[in-house]
Amino acid sequence: MAYCIGDSCVSCGSCESQCPVGAISAGDTKYEIDPDKCISCGGCAGQCPVGAISEE
Repeated sequence: MAYCIGDSCVSCGSCESQCPVGAISAGDTKYEIDPDKCISCGGCAGQCPVGAISEE
């Protein structure tokens, strides 16, 4: 299952550099994960300082 970024995202961008497949990008109000690119490695979730990323 792909990971998703919740509304508690503070747009710090720390997750983007952790994604080995480039599935994370800045959205209008928060960062977003492209579910078609996400390989569910969990690297982004471990990097998020506010715990905004979880598995769908």
